[in-house]
Amino acid sequence: MAIDVSKGYQSGFGNEFASEAIAGTLPVGQNSPQRVAHGLYAEQLSGTAFTAPRHSNRRSWLYRIRPAAVHEPFQPLAHATFHNRFDEAPATPNQLRWDPLPLPTQPTDFIDGLVTLAGNGGPAEQGGIGIHVYTANRSMQGRFFYDADGELLIVPQQGRLRLATELGVIELEPQEIAVIPRGVRFRVDLPDGDADAHGSASATGAGSAGVARGYVCENFGALLRLPDLGPIGSNCLANARDFLTPEAAYEDIEGAFELVAKFQGGLWSAKIGHSPLDVVGWHGNYAPYKYDLRRFNTIGSISVDHPDPSIFTVLTSPSDTVGTANIDFAIFPPRWLVAQHTFRPPWFHRNVASEFMGLITGVYDAKAEGFVPGGASLHNCMSGHGPDAATFEKASNADLSRPDVIGGTMAFMFETRKVIRPTQQALDAPQLQKNYHECWQGIAKHFDAGCKA
Repeated sequence: MAIDVSKGYQSGFGNEFASEAIAGTLPVGQNSPQRVAHGLYAEQLSGTAFTAPRHSNRRSWLYRIRPAAVHEPFQPLAHATFHNRFDEAPATPNQLRWDPLPLPTQPTDFIDGLVTLAGNGGPAEQGGIGIHVYTANRSMQGRFFYDADGELLIVPQQGRLRLATELGVIELEPQEIAVIPRGVRFRVDLPDGDADAHGSASATGAGSAGVARGYVCENFGALLRLPDLGPIGSNCLANARDFLTPEAAYEDIEGAFELVAKFQGGLWSAKIGHSPLDVVGWHGNYAPYKYDLRRFNTIGSISVDHPDPSIFTVLTSPSDTVGTANIDFAIFPPRWLVAQHTFRPPWFHRNVASEFMGLITGVYDAKAEGFVPGGASLHNCMSGHGPDAATFEKASNADLSRPDVIGGTMAFMFETRKVIRPTQQALDAPQLQKNYHECWQGIAKHFDAGCKA
């Protein structure tokens, strides 16, 4: 029996949800009855320590056809490009930028198509970030995956995904994001059809349909949460009600399947004789969710200058230092710029934090060219960066009597407290732009000691 995707979602962030695909599945007044309804097994999935404070404690109770322990032993699984080896090459202070990865020409699913660009820390440290990109042209056929090292923030750039998880189904498209909690098993399908070996969509005949590309943030630290708003008040940025968690859906399928696990930076494979997406009902606050970035309520200056980019934070993973994040996920969506007597694009800056940027669609307002959808850039701790020469000249001479409307764009940033170390494969990739530094070389000298601004 295939998953029923006709059901919807539950609204809210970090809520205590309850969902059942068959009425009467969830026990009343307890979590682990002697016998679970419908002959199911009760299983707790804990995303935080048992003794974590109530406000940050995350766990869910699953009622499933078979316990998660039912599979063959794991064996190491070689994967050439998806890993956490962040010590392969010396960290560089150079500004780096990559063109998009090419779309696959051979059958490639989500797991096979993952490529690690950079990161820091790791699961043993219980802190840091892994930064990956993916390309795919077919669904995960007979394969399931879970990440024991961290939660996964998936940012599609091209092509829709269907994330079939233990706790329900998430339909995902570019300009939406999804978060899969650590340990949750899932499968990635391409709802527009699998592409054939030539990259065309055999299931739909729709040209580029069935081809997907995007970014993945692997969070090794504290779970992502909504940022505090402080002086902003009780509204704006990402509203909790816009986060959607799927309702229960299950598969009761037997066969010869593969369960892939990521554990301590490496991949492992086990044979499993049934679909692990067999949870008929569940309740709790540890579950996958999605969010539409187009619902982000952007704020900014209506006088002079503009605030720090922290005002664009969608989700944050806090660290043990108050006010300093393990990871911030920020976006740069369509917005109006109206500040007077102000250089309106992002200013030149050097930052104690390190910044990885990607572009989902459109043009990023600080770069006139070279930074394209599907591409990426890395500016590490205290590496100078900012608008390119063309953007600087245009903004310095712009008519500020009218607003600048930044439309049709969506860029994002993974910002971390630690230096982001590119992998050797990222430094060797033909997509690495060797001439990126040239975008600042045309910045002219305007200094005149006798002239006021």
